[in-house]
Amino acid sequence: MNRPPTATSSVYPGSPDGGDLGANPIGYVTREPGIVLDQVVADNGYLWWYVDAISDDGTQAMTLIVFVGSVFSPYYAKARKRHPQKAEAHCAFNTILYGPGSKRLWSMTERTERQLRRTRDRYELGPSSLHWDGGELVADIDERCAPMPRRMRGQIRVTPAAMTAHTFELDEIGHHRWHPLAPISRVSVDFPELGLSWTGDGYLDQNDGNEPLSDGFTGWDWTRARLANGDCAVHYEARSPHRQPRRLALRFDDAGNVSAAPVANAADLPTTPIWRINRRMPSANGSSALQRTLEDTPFYARSVIDASFHGEKAEGVHESLDMNRFERGWVQRLLPFRMPRQS
Repeated sequence: MNRPPTATSSVYPGSPDGGDLGANPIGYVTREPGIVLDQVVADNGYLWWYVDAISDDGTQAMTLIVFVGSVFSPYYAKARKRHPQKAEAHCAFNTILYGPGSKRLWSMTERTERQLRRTRDRYELGPSSLHWDGGELVADIDERCAPMPRRMRGQIRVTPAAMTAHTFELDEIGHHRWHPLAPISRVSVDFPELGLSWTGDGYLDQNDGNEPLSDGFTGWDWTRARLANGDCAVHYEARSPHRQPRRLALRFDDAGNVSAAPVANAADLPTTPIWRINRRMPSANGSSALQRTLEDTPFYARSVIDASFHGEKAEGVHESLDMNRFERGWVQRLLPFRMPRQS
């Protein structure tokens, strides 16, 4: 089996302040490259694997987020107010397929630990599963869309160019971590019953935390883009209560190595058309223009953006998260319509 290469060096040039990444003021450590699907998750905490992709012809897009401890679950949020909760009691496969215009299909049924089975290389939740064979991450999906009960059955395959060896702590005390597992990937999407089959440029990462996401952040903006030479640029701005924003401006090559550029302030972007979510371009060092809003929810937005990354114009995927909005009662009452739960 051909396995993607992994970065082996622990010292990389460049940091958010323009120096050695090893001296990054945001916690930075190396880790064993690869994916561990049975990683332990703290009570009230979370773990998720995130994939996004845009088809080569630009007409289709997808996002997959697989949770242990669904950070956007109204059931998890309510239960935590009573007493500490096992993250495994609130798991979900979140699959979103975007077509031309405003066409989209969404599934995010939450399930309990009774429907969860995990090993190092395999995650099964109800009828859907995720497995890592050392060279590809494969998601087999069999879900019902919400709120319209349409079946979503198919497969997503992620083939990394390389696996990285990097972990970044997104808060000052190390409770929230981001692992850019394979920023440069090829993704294939195959849902025969929906008439969807395409391949495109993709991205894979992991986030995990020892406490609820809302305890660490008021929100964030994040964006990634492929550059002309094939590198992947990632810009991050994580905002926390009573602290300065944490900022990253990174560049990954197809061997899994990373360098960092000096960060800049974020620039305001137009709010989303429906729910008026604030959007910002992290570490903006040139003009930015939103091409298309893929997801417009009461607390979260995903978009396609044209922006400047490391002095180069490129098209990227952009997301904005407002955890203050997520915590509001009216949002919590709306969420079960899009996120049904099975015991």
